Amino acid sequence: MLPKRFPDRDEIAAVRAEAERLSAGEEASSKHRIAGRVLARREMGKLVFLDLVDRSGRIQLLCPVERTGEVDVHLGDIVGATGSPAQSRRGEPSLAVDSLEVLAKIRAPLPDTFHGLTDVEQRHRKRYLDLLMNEDTRRLFLTRTKIVTAVRRALDEDGFVEVETPVLQPRYGGAFALPFVTRSNELDREMYLRIASELYLKRLIVGGLERVYEIGKDFRNEGISFKHNPEFTMLEWYEAFADYRDTMLRVENLVERVAREVTGDTTVTFRGHELDLKAPWQRVSFVEALAEQGVWSRDGDELRALLQARDVDTSNDPTWAKLVDHALTRFVEPNLISPTIVYDYPIELSPFARGTDADPTIVERFEYYIGGMELGNAFTEINDAEEQAERFAVQQAERAAGDVEAEEGDPDYVEALSYGMPPTGGLGLGIDRLAMVLTGAESIRDVILFPALRDRE
Repeated sequence: MLPKRFPDRDEIAAVRAEAERLSAGEEASSKHRIAGRVLARREMGKLVFLDLVDRSGRIQLLCPVERTGEVDVHLGDIVGATGSPAQSRRGEPSLAVDSLEVLAKIRAPLPDTFHGLTDVEQRHRKRYLDLLMNEDTRRLFLTRTKIVTAVRRALDEDGFVEVETPVLQPRYGGAFALPFVTRSNELDREMYLRIASELYLKRLIVGGLERVYEIGKDFRNEGISFKHNPEFTMLEWYEAFADYRDTMLRVENLVERVAREVTGDTTVTFRGHELDLKAPWQRVSFVEALAEQGVWSRDGDELRALLQARDVDTSNDPTWAKLVDHALTRFVEPNLISPTIVYDYPIELSPFARGTDADPTIVERFEYYIGGMELGNAFTEINDAEEQAERFAVQQAERAAGDVEAEEGDPDYVEALSYGMPPTGGLGLGIDRLAMVLTGAESIRDVILFPALRDRE
């Protein structure tokens, strides 16, 4: 019977580091226990060489038959080894093994250990094999974990409180998106997987928590692309007594700090571009950005004509809001390569953003882009219950006009605002997309351990 445990083991990286300090052919007197998966086997007379891999790294095992006995180990087996750090005569950091213990037997053959798992779809469908065979994949997902840790550390040090809000909600809101619908048997009603955590987090601002954030899963019943997955990880934070200008400074400084902690620098290579994430970032207003591309008009018919003249299919854009959002996505977003903040959006696109002092048709909202990809969205929040109710009414009119992604409204949230919410700045940041930028990944599926995939034909 195979052992249930292998206690008191060291990480391979630590043992390898000790072995690297030795001379060729030298063996240390210290003893260590390591465990991992065998990914290579070579024999030279009565000496067996095994390559052992754990999460921290790889090391060669030197297994002389006179010390270990016959080595009945196959590629893919998980083994525990006890021995001393050493260097082979050729200078390879190793463990000179005294005893070898099989902890789990492989029952299915691994992919070719030289070429690894190279088929991209197989890597996504069988991530466990991808992690086993591709060191770059393991490194990428460990980097993603460091990114999340660095984000938490920065917000915690700035006085934010991490909270948890409902994933299963009686109403969905906080974004323009279609939800996943389910049903509660006990409550006898439809429920929704959240599309955003926004409305619940702002209820906590009303409750006096002042600075809150959540890193969690959101779900949107939308298409799949290099930057979209129906299930994704979002950071949202809300800060009382701040506005969108304060939030701009906070997010660009956060991204710079996380980049330095995770990569050691602020320069990254993403989608063929070398980018510097150091603050401050470029800034351009929404109207200026569209006008520069020749696709701005406040008149719906004129804007539709401008887009159609550029061979844009507008048949799925029933409202001016959908048209102008399409124009931004098609003609502005791809050109925002260096870190850029686009600010001051039309009120029709922003049901939760507070209006600017100068123009009631423009709101204090910004989106920020890196490498031609949006990373997130932020605004100065509406904190007046009556104004919020009016905005919800406008959104309901948009739904009646054919925009199925417009906000339904949330009377309970309006009631919460009626108790008074301080001036507040809020922001959403796509963790998956930030991971893409900091690791250079081409697709969001490369930074999600188990992405959504279509069934095989």
